[in-house]
Amino acid sequence: MSAPAPTRSDERAPEDGDRRRSVLSLHRSTDTAVGTLRRGLQLSPEFAKGLWVTLALAVVATAGKIIVPVAVQQIIDNGLTGPNGPDLAFVTRMVATCAGLLVVTMACSYLMNLRLYRATESGLATLRRKAFRHVHDLSVLTQNSERKGALVSRVTSDVDQISTFMQWGGLLLIVSSGQLLVATILMAVYSWQLTIVVWVCFLPLLFGVRWLQKLLSKAYLKVRERTGDMLGAVGETVMGAAVIRAHGTEERTAGRIDTTVLATRTAQVRAQRLSMAVSPFAEIVAAVGNTAVVLVGVWLGLGGGLTAGQLIAFLFLMTLFVQPMMMATEIFNEAQNAIAGWRRVLGVLDTVPDIADPGEAGHVLPRGPVEVRFDHVTYSYPEGPVVLDDVDVTITPGTRVAVVGETGSGKTTFVKLLTRLMDPAQGTVRLDGVDLREVAFTSLRGRVVMVPQEGFLFDSSLGDNIRFARPESTDAELEAAITELGLADWLGSLAHGLNTPVGQRGESLSAGERQLVALVRAYVADPDLLVLDEATSAVDPHTEVRIQRALDRLTRGRTSVAIAHRLSTAEAADRVLVFDDGRIVQSGAHAELVDRPGVYADLYASWVHSSA
Repeated sequence: MSAPAPTRSDERAPEDGDRRRSVLSLHRSTDTAVGTLRRGLQLSPEFAKGLWVTLALAVVATAGKIIVPVAVQQIIDNGLTGPNGPDLAFVTRMVATCAGLLVVTMACSYLMNLRLYRATESGLATLRRKAFRHVHDLSVLTQNSERKGALVSRVTSDVDQISTFMQWGGLLLIVSSGQLLVATILMAVYSWQLTIVVWVCFLPLLFGVRWLQKLLSKAYLKVRERTGDMLGAVGETVMGAAVIRAHGTEERTAGRIDTTVLATRTAQVRAQRLSMAVSPFAEIVAAVGNTAVVLVGVWLGLGGGLTAGQLIAFLFLMTLFVQPMMMATEIFNEAQNAIAGWRRVLGVLDTVPDIADPGEAGHVLPRGPVEVRFDHVTYSYPEGPVVLDDVDVTITPGTRVAVVGETGSGKTTFVKLLTRLMDPAQGTVRLDGVDLREVAFTSLRGRVVMVPQEGFLFDSSLGDNIRFARPESTDAELEAAITELGLADWLGSLAHGLNTPVGQRGESLSAGERQLVALVRAYVADPDLLVLDEATSAVDPHTEVRIQRALDRLTRGRTSVAIAHRLSTAEAADRVLVFDDGRIVQSGAHAELVDRPGVYADLYASWVHSSA
């Protein structure tokens, strides 16, 4: 009986999965805050759709607040203290007019909120789609440079921060800007002298907020980064819960989570400490401004340059002027958080995919068994040693090839280059004589299918997972495929058949059953080149027989390249490629190599010994 080799895992990129310096972090946006927001609007034009209508509604909504001070001034100066005495009819008309305009103001506020919410959700949906698709365009090496949880946070929680600002902070920004402008104009109409006093008092606040904005921008970017680290650590812990419990490392893992949580808390507290510094400063400035306006206003009034109604109206207007200043803390808080989120999302979108799809200009490969050609291919991971060194080999169409070698010999890199998960640093990989870089992705993914060591299953039914590559497949077609691979008895043993739920990552199935699902899924995809990285996990003898039988039928009539971890796979192959230190050191049939002194004979001897 064949058995898995005890140490048959393969090499990976140097520190791959352990590195914590994200490639995406090297693509941070260097734009200013305004430039970042401008780029965001360009990426999601829905944000700006109908903006002028929204601004018009904001102007009308702001007008309702401005009417009150003007009405008070008219009532005092013309309705109560006019030259002919109190005029109750005038006062009544003013009050009725204000009431009607306030109703219009409320309606405009409602419509403005509704339009802004719709535009925001549409814009964020576009942004999420672009970011998600771009992540899938990036190479596996780039994706693996960042924890999956941290990568997900760039498309989810970072975008949510933008949502909060656009729906709330953005609304305040529009309304407050209009309110500030109109209040300033009316104050100048009543008294340009008092308006100068107000601006002189509040200029220090503006400069202070501008200075804090730079600090807040860095602080909130750090918050988003720490949040991403925390989500990444938590995600890894949840997915690896069984391993953690099996090794009794709960406390150590909890300590690691505590570290990321505390780092996030520290970053949040620092950002909040900076943002909260604005409010006390603004209150002091407002108190000084009110005092100065009252003193100067009374002096102007005594000289006949200002009426009582105008002074009271000015104080009302000054309140409307101060409100946006006082809300600056909350607005800038949300704005800087949103800008930090934008920059992290832009960090994804600005990362140029190192595996480019030639698109419509690409070649479409004809159907049929594929010829594979590695033409003096060399590859090394970034900042790492050479892992494939001048590999030169041709695989004829319809050949079953087994790839063997010690851990770190270059096997996994070989199949990643074959499926174009990466591109070679030197040399060329060809399929049917065509440079792999010139083959359209749609053709490549349709012709070449890779079955990884651990076949990933989605939290759905067995049938949905099998038809993943061809969603149009019927249940009858799936059952026919299962029967063709000799697995009808296995399907019959499942109570719900194709409707059997597999759970998250296929946890309701055994490791062997997950391998069977992956093989059937590959069969349904109907590739012309099958690339297989055999699982290293041990399975029961009955499942082992099923897997081998399915593999035999799956590879029939196709070119296949399998990283062999089982004796039976190497023995059944038409040709065996033996890797050692990044080179192909032996090539030939099993019967030829097993009797020839060398790397393969040594590997075979260790396999036989482990299965004895």
